[in-house]
Amino acid sequence: MKFFDRSEEIASLHEIREIAKNNAQFTVVTGRRRIGKTSLVWKAYEDEPILYFFVARKAESDLCEDYQLEIENKLGIPTIGRAEHFTDIFEFIMKLSIDRPITLFIDEFQEFFRVNKSVYSDMQRIWDIYSNKAHINLIVCGSIYSMMTKIFKDKKEPLYNRQTRFMTVRPFTPSVLKEILTEYNSDHTAEDLLALYSFTGGVAKYVQLLVDAGATTKEKMLNQIVKADSIFLGEGKAILIEEFGKDYGVYFSILSAIARGKTSRSEIESVVGREIGGYLTKLENEYEVIAKKQPLFEKSSTKNVRYTIEDNFFIFWFRFIYKYSYMLEIDNYESMKAIINRDYETFSGLMLERYFRRVLIERQAYTRIGGWWDRKGENEIDIVAENKLNNEATFFEVKRKAANIDIEVLKQKAAAFLRATGEFKGYDISYKALSMEDM
Repeated sequence: MKFFDRSEEIASLHEIREIAKNNAQFTVVTGRRRIGKTSLVWKAYEDEPILYFFVARKAESDLCEDYQLEIENKLGIPTIGRAEHFTDIFEFIMKLSIDRPITLFIDEFQEFFRVNKSVYSDMQRIWDIYSNKAHINLIVCGSIYSMMTKIFKDKKEPLYNRQTRFMTVRPFTPSVLKEILTEYNSDHTAEDLLALYSFTGGVAKYVQLLVDAGATTKEKMLNQIVKADSIFLGEGKAILIEEFGKDYGVYFSILSAIARGKTSRSEIESVVGREIGGYLTKLENEYEVIAKKQPLFEKSSTKNVRYTIEDNFFIFWFRFIYKYSYMLEIDNYESMKAIINRDYETFSGLMLERYFRRVLIERQAYTRIGGWWDRKGENEIDIVAENKLNNEATFFEVKRKAANIDIEVLKQKAAAFLRATGEFKGYDISYKALSMEDM
């Protein structure tokens, strides 16, 4: 698959490179695994020889040997002796950058925790000594979000706030996914586009794997995902166990419950069978896997709360692959696909609502976007969008089929919203139906 999107991120990295010619720059690039962080940096700097250090899980002296070879090959200069510690390599580069601009890209930066934790304090010391006279464009990248956050945002850590930029790589937007699908299957249907969004969530690597395999229809995507040699089947564990550590079983139970529609704390606890307040807080704030949602204009911070999984792929993985993993243990892939197809309309209906929210966010036509539901569960509005600049508000109903949307019912729900919140007085109010026909 060819390279798509990321124009804003590439422009930022180009700008950073220019600034670094006069003032040292330290950029942190984060984002969930498979999102395309490394590819982005390589694409941005494809026109120059950059130093690339990958932090593998091996002895520090072996890493140093690799890095010295990289310096010699890319910069054409010999290094002095055999380095045993990364600190020596880093100080050599910082000194070198005093006289010449250098771009250094360190990938999987959080792995220094396992190689030699003192690297971070040593880097802080060296950065503080040389950064005011160096011409270095230092970029560090990491896939374990919680660890990268700890390194740079925990006041107790030596590299706290040493970065000059903090860049987060996001999933592809709906418009980019549509562009990709149009490129590789000009005859794609709305169902195909919704499937690509639902299964991948716009994560670059997942999109690439499907496109490269020619899986550009819903049926072909599902066949590619659910088969014996698919990386998708073990992907949830591969990514999240490393984040969660030894408590991953509890976290997995919570996420599985949320993926199945148990979104209140009490509902989740009834499934998990234990108190989960601390776990929910970590999932939200430390790991950023879930989000706490409330109705628009809810005045209490603790009432009427719903928890959602932010990553579409994780919803799909926990709802189907993790839940029915016993089928995979006996290689019964056909039954797994049959269950996904059986429940797909309900699952994709939820994803369709997410899709249109992202579309509205991407259009930048509103100043506030959210949902609303009353405490009795009698009225729920899929999307409420406000443009405060123009005193306009729109209420949206989202369903797969336009024929199933009743605007009069939506107006009744909106009236309940207006009575309950007291908001949008003097606003121009409109009501819109969104279905797969609008994709």
